Amino acid sequence: MSQAQIDTLASLFDSAIQVLKTDGELPADWQNNSQITRTKDASHGDFASNIALTAAKAAKVNPRQVAEKIVNALPENQDIRQVEIAGPGFINVFLNSDAKFAVLDDIFNLQESFGLSKQFDGQKIQVEFVSANPTSSLHVGHGRGAALGMSVSNLLEAIGYDVTREYYVNDAGRQMDILATSTYLRYLELNNEAVIFPSNAYVGDYVRDIAETLKAQHGDSYVHSFAEVAKNVPEDAQYEINAEGEKVLLSGDKEAHIDGLIANSKALLGDDYELFLNAALNSILADIKDDLNDFGVSYECWFSEKSIDSEIEPVLQILDDKGYLYEKDGNIWFKSTDFGDEKDRVVRRANGQSTYFASDIAYHKNKFDRGFDKVVNVWGADHHGYVPRVKAALTALGIDAERLDVVLVQFVALWRGSEKVQMSSRSGKFVTLRELRHEVGNDAARFYYVARKPEVHVDFDLELAKSQSKDNLVYYIQYAHARVCRVLEKLQASGLSVDDAIGAAQQELLIAPNEEELIKLLAAYPATLLRAATGYEPHILTNYLKELAALFHGWYDSNRILPVSLTSGETPSVDEMAMMQARLRLSKAVRQVLSNGLGLLGLSAPSSM
Repeated sequence: MSQAQIDTLASLFDSAIQVLKTDGELPADWQNNSQITRTKDASHGDFASNIALTAAKAAKVNPRQVAEKIVNALPENQDIRQVEIAGPGFINVFLNSDAKFAVLDDIFNLQESFGLSKQFDGQKIQVEFVSANPTSSLHVGHGRGAALGMSVSNLLEAIGYDVTREYYVNDAGRQMDILATSTYLRYLELNNEAVIFPSNAYVGDYVRDIAETLKAQHGDSYVHSFAEVAKNVPEDAQYEINAEGEKVLLSGDKEAHIDGLIANSKALLGDDYELFLNAALNSILADIKDDLNDFGVSYECWFSEKSIDSEIEPVLQILDDKGYLYEKDGNIWFKSTDFGDEKDRVVRRANGQSTYFASDIAYHKNKFDRGFDKVVNVWGADHHGYVPRVKAALTALGIDAERLDVVLVQFVALWRGSEKVQMSSRSGKFVTLRELRHEVGNDAARFYYVARKPEVHVDFDLELAKSQSKDNLVYYIQYAHARVCRVLEKLQASGLSVDDAIGAAQQELLIAPNEEELIKLLAAYPATLLRAATGYEPHILTNYLKELAALFHGWYDSNRILPVSLTSGETPSVDEMAMMQARLRLSKAVRQVLSNGLGLLGLSAPSSM
């Protein structure tokens, strides 16, 4: 049953309910919130509705009595063969043969467009995801946000949204200063300065690589003694020699230590400080873009945090004019508790600097000023407490906070056998997204990143992701697609070809229980896409593809598609040819839906494995 037919069936039930309201059997203001679902048992029909159970209380009679009245009031429809009342009051609908097979016509007519809709046509939505600080390469945790954000974006496009994918480049603030100063310290080392490297700086090899490029370009033009750079290091600081033979700060005021290095570097270098900051930023951002592109993740917009600086004070002025800001202890606070947050939030510190939160307020106002009907943020689970304050700020600005949806993505744990891999972006001892992709491939990474609910923690099993077995779900799904391709190759090798017209004419031969289940499941694909998209839950689609592949493999293993006579060189009988074409048509429909679903998840649909 196609989605259009499901809509027709819902309309028929609505018509019956209207008759009951007119006859006084139901209150005129009763709202129909019932569901129409596929039945698992063919003896219970093709679809079932719980409408009588939901209406019984309002009608003040037994659900079966309401069911009888609804069935009697149903308009006639050529697609419905029979309607029965079952159990406590479920209404089971049996379709005629043509209606059952209509989904196959839809698949062959629409092909890549099957399942797509224009339900949200004309609505603009922005999906912001990853937005990792450009201070190091992306690690496996970022990969989950990338896979999820891209899949959600694809699904939203599938139901008609005009989607803008955006990466918020955090190219301002303290972390960028730490990166720039880390790069400068490595540059000094390369120019033979004895540097004591702070433990809370960025120490990965990529920082040294950037410094080497700068040294090759500029020689010793920017060298100052480390004594000048480190004049604010606390005298009581303690150090140790790490595995790389570097002296690393252990104790003392680490934050004051790094802040002192930053301040001195800026003072000594003046305008040339930007050379080190931009070199580090551009190098790492280029690496991130390259990594994501190779992962099949692309963006319409890379939005610079620096570009929002000029909008921070105006947006704070709006909040102040509305009476939502106040001063305390020299800081400027936003009355976030007025809008349900657990405490008020600082937007400007006593030293006059605005906070990250102030930047985020300006950034989110900017999003809606650009005309998006909805905005979706894909954030890490550690941002859970950040959601209420951002929504509070939107409400204070007069923007409907319901237009902002936040998807929180739990952390990823990577396992090599029984060993859990630890990750730290500053130490540089982390597994990058690029390394993961090279080991297990893009398809496995993309699939397993989204195969569970976003709020569920993921233990990424490397060995499973690389295995070629039914336990590896992405392999199992892709193998179903490849199996159909292999059947078609064998058919061509035998000198025969697919005749879809004959297959359609003989489709009533597809009466085996698993064939009927396959057809029902194919018909559920459009509704599955809609549910996965509107809920921002691509795992709904992965579960569907797993179910479709499992059903197909079971059917394939127990039913011959190509006659035995083909392998022995004999000519198949007329009956064998009729069944073959009917099953080939069903197989091709399965292949098309698998391909469509895999494509939305950013996965390939291989023709051989």
